[in-house]
Amino acid sequence: MVLFCDLDNTLIYSYKCNIGEEKRCVEVYQGRDISFMTEKQHRLLCRLAKKIEFIPTTTRTNEQYQRIKLGIGEIKYALTCNGGVLLENGKENERWYEESLDLIKNSRPVMDEALDILEFDKRRTFELRFIKELFVFTKCGNPNQVVEELREKLDCTYVDVFCNGVKVYVVPKNLNKGKAIERLKGYLGENECIVAGDSEFDLSMLKIASIGFAPIELGRCLKDCKNIELINDDVLFGEELLYRIDRYIQKKVNFLCSKKKA
Repeated sequence: MVLFCDLDNTLIYSYKCNIGEEKRCVEVYQGRDISFMTEKQHRLLCRLAKKIEFIPTTTRTNEQYQRIKLGIGEIKYALTCNGGVLLENGKENERWYEESLDLIKNSRPVMDEALDILEFDKRRTFELRFIKELFVFTKCGNPNQVVEELREKLDCTYVDVFCNGVKVYVVPKNLNKGKAIERLKGYLGENECIVAGDSEFDLSMLKIASIGFAPIELGRCLKDCKNIELINDDVLFGEELLYRIDRYIQKKVNFLCSKKKA
């Protein structure tokens, strides 16, 4: 079994989030502690990492991902840039990246159009980035309005347009975490996958999971998925999902042991 897990607000939390006093820093940027996980999460993750393959699956760039230090030993694989990049032992798999560019070539004209539109948008509050020529990213005032207008102007048969807080993304249809997981499962020869994620970016991978874990607010987007466990917002999502994954794995082990004895 493999665990494909989103990072931000799924496994780690910004310094702006109150996750209690018993926490550890997992990311430092420009000398500041900016991301944390609870000590309970860390203990659970250490235990899980000994049982199954743990593969971070994030929209973060390589540089942003490399800043994270979870303290669980070597992580062999990671999917960054929304699945457009595969890191093996910290190094970029060039063939994977070239295949990613090929997968999204039909979306390139629409992304170029998005870049032209956003270049002159006065609501933009951040530089315009074309992340490794895979997807478009910026930050805007009134991001919901910006997204709505982009969806009207762009051919959304080729791209998805999202906002996450003030962040605005234009992402090729073929560049999603679900497709990346399917590619990597073929690469690794794995079948069963556990998935955890908290946002719209994670829907594609949650929908293909053997079992997935998501916050209750994503339930409306996952109504037809019987393989998803929704977690209420009265607990810390990152702690509860690791506890449930550990319990799920133990049940699988017990079942296989009883089957073997029979």
